Amino acid sequence: MEYILASQSPRRRELLGIITNEFKVLPSGVEEIIPDGLENTKVPEYLAKIKAQDIAKDHPDAIVIGADTSVILGDEILGKPKNRQDAFNMLSFLSGNTHLVVTGCAIIKGDKVDSFSVVSEVEFFKLTEDEINAYLDTDEPYDKAGSYGIQAKGALLVKEIRGDYFNIVGLPIGELNRHLENFK
Repeated sequence: MEYILASQSPRRRELLGIITNEFKVLPSGVEEIIPDGLENTKVPEYLAKIKAQDIAKDHPDAIVIGADTSVILGDEILGKPKNRQDAFNMLSFLSGNTHLVVTGCAIIKGDKVDSFSVVSEVEFFKLTEDEINAYLDTDEPYDKAGSYGIQAKGALLVKEIRGDYFNIVGLPIGELNRHLENFK
């Protein structure tokens, strides 16, 4: 069975390796345009699906896995920061608050499509400017939604999580594995 991960994320590549070592990585170049009126918690699943569809159209016999993760606080989706100031603003916004991390996954093989989302809650400590700046001095925040990665130094910002840890990292492997069983 050929598996293709339609993501360039090194974290997703590592996590998918827990399920199977037999996969290729072919990142999708599809433009991520979000339809008006789509609920914030539905955005990651929608984006995962269009990424997987983009790759699956050229690989109809493969099982293509798309994924997308959003950090959501209130009515705002926090994407990857544009620069240090943007990352500082995001981390300040998350400071002392509980936010959602939603990972949408899509699995496609031929005409068969399965998609789902997993939601986890992350509570941050109340952060000082010095704590935020110390974290910004690492390379971690700049390629991650919400400007942090829980799997390394970003863990020092986190007071509590509720839900799937791997979902917060970027791929809910337990749930994904169960969905993949339907494609074997």
